[in-house]
Amino acid sequence: MRVRTDARDREILRLALPALGALVAEPAFLLVDTALVGHLGAEELAGVGIGASVLHTAVGLLIFLAYGTTPAVARLLGAGDRPAAIRAGVDGIWLALVVGAALLLATPFAHPLVALFGAEAAVTEHAATFLGISILGLPAMLVMLAATGLLRGLQDTRTPLLVAGVGFGANAALNVLLIYGMGLGVAGSATGTVIAQWGMALWLGWIAVREARREGVGLGLRLESLGRTASTGGWLFVRTLSLRAGLLATTAVATQAGTATLAATQIAFAIFSTLAFALDALAIAGQAMVGKALGAHDVAEARAVTRRLQGWGIGFGVVVGGVLLGLAWNAGAAFTTDAEVLAALPAALVLLALAQPIAGFVFVLDGVLIGAGDARYLAWTGILNLLVYLPLLLVALVPGWPSLAIVWAAFGFGYLGARATTLGLRARGDAWLRPGRVR
Repeated sequence: MRVRTDARDREILRLALPALGALVAEPAFLLVDTALVGHLGAEELAGVGIGASVLHTAVGLLIFLAYGTTPAVARLLGAGDRPAAIRAGVDGIWLALVVGAALLLATPFAHPLVALFGAEAAVTEHAATFLGISILGLPAMLVMLAATGLLRGLQDTRTPLLVAGVGFGANAALNVLLIYGMGLGVAGSATGTVIAQWGMALWLGWIAVREARREGVGLGLRLESLGRTASTGGWLFVRTLSLRAGLLATTAVATQAGTATLAATQIAFAIFSTLAFALDALAIAGQAMVGKALGAHDVAEARAVTRRLQGWGIGFGVVVGGVLLGLAWNAGAAFTTDAEVLAALPAALVLLALAQPIAGFVFVLDGVLIGAGDARYLAWTGILNLLVYLPLLLVALVPGWPSLAIVWAAFGFGYLGARATTLGLRARGDAWLRPGRVR
């Protein structure tokens, strides 16, 4: 039976709004750590910044543990086989445990890794302390990703929000106690976060075990399923790697263009990342709903959901783009007092604002194709989009040309435009619409 448009919109919001709250909780962890450590001193704060950048890069590249699990679970749920759906989620959690255990082997290399940043000796020591302890929480973080993917696939985004909210509160309380109450400094910050992460992982893991027992699903490790899950995740890893490479290339070129260009670019990226939370929430709704529709062999519903999500994404882009355009000449004062950066920033923010409808289109279609299990296409076109973007970005280094404007024109209309083209062409065709229990 076809779902009415208004009911479909309500379903999108039912999934997207809690997902948005859970997404916001992640940077909130970092904000709490930053605020608490910042009162210890500049060296401690800089050290945590370096350690956190290494840690979040690793976790960001492994986001496929959530994005790969969600569509697999949703398809099986749509096919009417809830036990198999839960089993797919259990397989994802096992993969997270295996990868997390492997990452623990990096603990002895914490100091050499942060030393690559070339910071002062005291800063490097704080960074090594923070990273060395934080690595112990990586298996928990990955289990959280996989278990969250399971719940999203089961069309439940509220439970991850509850867990994230409680975890945020526990993290803040533990860090106050350990950093100041026990005088552990940077080590206390890392330890408090690791404890909170393991608490959240155990909570989500218990929910997965409870659901498995209700359906009589086995909890053992299945090597053949682990291999299939890893294969799908591998394509999503390539896709994510291409995105990270694009962001790093943007920062690298901005660095070469000068301090003011780099500072303005970092502020613009901070704003872009904030706006991306809402678009990510829509993409998560797309993953869950499209996966479920294709599992139920309802291709018409998958297309209808895609059309609605495109409308939501572009509409949101128009609204926030308009707001950002109005604030472009004043927003910089919230981030810096440097006159040169304040003078340069509006050019970046105007271009970013104009590109928001494109960003909305890109984010939701990325979620739709992930939900459809079209990971291989996303991986290959991710590389293609990067190859289109890099020559455009390098134009910013031409002497005498407006480097900041070129960087953001290349990013907003070159890179996002290339992604919009490859995603849009795919969505218009039928190759991604493969119904059934598995892709």
